[in-house]
Amino acid sequence: MMRAVFFDVDFTLIYPGPTFQAEGYRRACAAHGIDVDPSQFDEATAASSFILDEVEEQIYTHDVFIHYTASIIEKMGGRGAGVVEVAREIYDQWSVNHHFEMYDDVAPVLGELQKHRVTVGVISNSHRSLDAFREHFSLANIITVSVSGAEHGYMKPHRSIFDAALDRAGVKADEALMVGDSFKHDIEGALNAGWRAVLLRRSGERPANAPADLKVISTLAELPALLPSL
Repeated sequence: MMRAVFFDVDFTLIYPGPTFQAEGYRRACAAHGIDVDPSQFDEATAASSFILDEVEEQIYTHDVFIHYTASIIEKMGGRGAGVVEVAREIYDQWSVNHHFEMYDDVAPVLGELQKHRVTVGVISNSHRSLDAFREHFSLANIITVSVSGAEHGYMKPHRSIFDAALDRAGVKADEALMVGDSFKHDIEGALNAGWRAVLLRRSGERPANAPADLKVISTLAELPALLPSL
């Protein structure tokens, strides 16, 4: 019996607004006299993603996210001592909820889970206050359990953050489901901790390395119908 469903936050429940898009990076850099090419943003982001995937022992540290952001700026052509300062400013802004929007499919699905007496929780690698997140997006009465990497000390896919979520929800591993957009952080982490997992890929693309039996959805609206089979 599925008693708890946990969600990743960024790119699963909410998505970043203009501040964290190409033009936002250009403006932040320009304020420090640094020139970057916005057309290189997507490629720079993809090329820098390995930094977050190779965190030693998945220990949370502010520096790794600042390094990741600085790498994006540098791959957009940014140079100079001010790059790290801009990266730190962008990282600090990531914790501010009004820079984000909630996907349209989130509230209806979370509300449906609540009606069926399923505990709804979130597990995030972000340093954003999850209490503030719940309040800002009017989810405080639905999301009742939360664990952040910054608070816990370890990030997904480290098993301990999943175990902490189970403890707070008062459920066993085989009673919990993880839903997220990252195969490495959300899905592999949950499966290795004994959970069930569903990968959310809003692009509709199925990762080549995904197990054949892994459920992949392109919208959260598909999730409730899957639960009985899980």
